[in-house]
Amino acid sequence: MSTASITNSTTTTTVTPTSTRLGMMLTDLRLPTIKRLAGDLCAQSDTQGWPAHRLLEALLEHEINEREARRIDRHRNESGLSPAKRLSSFDFSAVPSVSKAQVMALTEGTEWIDRGANVLLFGPPGVGKSHLVSALGHALIDAGRRVLFTRCSDLVQRLQAARRDLRLPQELAKLDRFDLLILDDLSYVRRDQAETSVLFELISERYERKSLAITANTPFSQWGDVFVEPAMTLAAVDRLVHHSTILEMNVESYRRRAAQAVQVSPTRKVRSTQ
Repeated sequence: MSTASITNSTTTTTVTPTSTRLGMMLTDLRLPTIKRLAGDLCAQSDTQGWPAHRLLEALLEHEINEREARRIDRHRNESGLSPAKRLSSFDFSAVPSVSKAQVMALTEGTEWIDRGANVLLFGPPGVGKSHLVSALGHALIDAGRRVLFTRCSDLVQRLQAARRDLRLPQELAKLDRFDLLILDDLSYVRRDQAETSVLFELISERYERKSLAITANTPFSQWGDVFVEPAMTLAAVDRLVHHSTILEMNVESYRRRAAQAVQVSPTRKVRSTQ
């Protein structure tokens, strides 16, 4: 087909040899979005008389936007985060000790990730620590960061197995691809020399390079129940606190409040019928 016939083409959807060839080239170049939209956008360009650069910009913009959306979806799928635990569903009024403005600042200004700073969340079970730190993780993924959420005890066992197989450096290097590593429930790590030593190595390896977010039911003063040696406890705390935001969530358990509400509700219902 000649150049003239392409220039004078109409908005017909009939597939021509040229459009078939274009589709094959876009497949080879791995440009699926442009391939899907090229027909419609070219027809719109012909109808409205777009200059060539506008058509090219429109095609590339769609490709870039969808590629970014697919990348974010991949990162969310690999993160291990609960899909439901977002900031929009977190009840800040139930945890008055936590500043919503401070949390939003962590999600909007992510330079702390570049500095390898940490976030530490303390409070009894059931107050929403895992929800809040997961919501932070989702917000960071939306901002283009990579996040991994894991129970601390699960990751420690994985690292311990890697050490037995002489693969610990490689396993730690794999974790480097994540800008934020979320360790949930540090307090449940067993007080065992092998387990706590790999946890300490992880903390030391990421110190001032990559960020950690840790939830714990116990304050620093009780971390001797996690780390075997007092010197290791002090060193771990020192590295974590040096560049960190600490969120204290010392309120009554949300799960306990919900259970009490369920117990009280039937009583109120009976009274209302008397």
